[in-house]
Amino acid sequence: MKFLPGAVFAALSLGAASTVAFTPSRGSSSITTSVHSSSVRSPVARVRGSVIPTTALSSSLSADPAIAELYKRRSRPEYIPGRIDDPDYVRIFDTTLRDGEQSPGATLTSSEKLEIARNLAKLGVDIIEAGFPIASPDDFAAVKQIADKVGNEVFEDGYVPVIAGLSRANEKDIARAWDAVKGAVRPRIHTFIATSDIHMKSKLNKTPDEVVDIAVNAVKFAKSLGCNDIEFSPEDAGRSDPEFLYRILAEVIDAGATTLNIPDTTGWNMPWEFGELIKKLRENVRGAENVVFSTHCQNDLGLATANSLSGALNGARQLECTINGIGERAGNASLEEIVMSLALKGNEQFQGGPGTGKLYTAINPVYITPTSKMVAEYTGMKCQPHKAIVGANAFQHESGIHQDGMIKDKSTYEIMTPESIGLMRGESQSGAGIVLGKHSGRNAVGTRLRELGYDLDIDKLNAVFARFKEVAEKKKGGLDDDDLESLVSDQAGAMNELWRVTGLQATTGLSGIPTATVKMMGPDGVERYVSSTGTGPVDAVYKAIDQIMGVDVVLESYSIPSLTEFIE
Repeated sequence: MKFLPGAVFAALSLGAASTVAFTPSRGSSSITTSVHSSSVRSPVARVRGSVIPTTALSSSLSADPAIAELYKRRSRPEYIPGRIDDPDYVRIFDTTLRDGEQSPGATLTSSEKLEIARNLAKLGVDIIEAGFPIASPDDFAAVKQIADKVGNEVFEDGYVPVIAGLSRANEKDIARAWDAVKGAVRPRIHTFIATSDIHMKSKLNKTPDEVVDIAVNAVKFAKSLGCNDIEFSPEDAGRSDPEFLYRILAEVIDAGATTLNIPDTTGWNMPWEFGELIKKLRENVRGAENVVFSTHCQNDLGLATANSLSGALNGARQLECTINGIGERAGNASLEEIVMSLALKGNEQFQGGPGTGKLYTAINPVYITPTSKMVAEYTGMKCQPHKAIVGANAFQHESGIHQDGMIKDKSTYEIMTPESIGLMRGESQSGAGIVLGKHSGRNAVGTRLRELGYDLDIDKLNAVFARFKEVAEKKKGGLDDDDLESLVSDQAGAMNELWRVTGLQATTGLSGIPTATVKMMGPDGVERYVSSTGTGPVDAVYKAIDQIMGVDVVLESYSIPSLTEFIE
């Protein structure tokens, strides 16, 4: 069976009735199973006449063929600067290490950047923008390290990521960027200059003619250094005069640019506006057929992913994005959102542009979750729980109606499986992301109890469920398995309250010893109190509780949420 691009992973189901990930046959509605050669490290590969070590995916493949299928690499057209032989293929340009790191507080070390870059290569991104080499000696060293290492680690299928360095449109920046990336098998220089009226007047203090000359000279200089893969970006294109864009883009094409990146720098455009801009540029820029059009969309109005996909609909074949959508201000288009949108809808919703309209990428989505977690950990920028694809709640279900549907058929409320993006749910939470909280129904509670080994009659289940509802109303974060078993262990379905805190006072300070006085009512109705010291006020409280109850209490978790902004 032939491997066909554009793999869709939503149909993967795990368990007794496992099926492998499947690929809709392009041009038809039939389903074809993806088949590749086994993932074995090859000793060498030849790229541009050189002998280079190759890399195989170092994943611990599951014995489950459905899981193993997820780790197989996706095919892609041969990489040629300025050209994609398959007009349906969309290149993914990741700028997590450049634009993503520009997020306030998201500074990364060189070793962290290298680890992220290696994960991006496993993910299969076509281009890694590794940084802004002129920004600092450390940024230069980090980009060079990625180019020299990740940019030379050729995978067994011949894939090796393009390594790009960003530069302003001047010779010093461009030379520095080239020195950083030229050690890669596939190096790219990405140079830019602003083209909107407000930027040219207020920031650059340049006339349009001067800006055109600067852009052309920058591209010519990059080409003179020996770089044959040159990306040019007219900064703030989303607010630029289209007629001026037609002019400057035609000139840089003549100078040697191979990719034209169209940034919506301020997140100003609506999806239909941005898509129309891409369409007009492809129709009106002289030489447009000789370059790849790209998008770079900021998320100031929450439309970065939508604008990027609108660009793809209208002929852009490179989409710039970041892991978790991090970046300047409100962030960038999210890689995981773009990739999974194309994986699920690219086969049917993108007619009208070049090619057949059945768009696809070569991304291996199974690496999305580990890469997302790595970026969040290293940058210190956690995803909001409801973030699409990678948020903690993305595959969680608390509503009773939703839980009932998930238990019966997971596709009722999930359009993709968590396993397809590398989140191996297994049998936890009933294997369906069931979070038992105040909105949960009887079916979800009963199902989880049966999985824990409790076969309750209807009266006992009703009693447990009634008490469950009472507890769930008060407990944030839902009830875990231990909580459920505690409910079952009480035959009446109600928990016996043995001790109750009736008073508490704690004092601490820079010079004082943390002290707590705790008053508790026991099961005999007698109120007792004791004072204790500790390493901190919380420790003092729990030592006092230990003394009153005569048992050792283990504090498993402790948090103080902020009720109002700036009050903690």
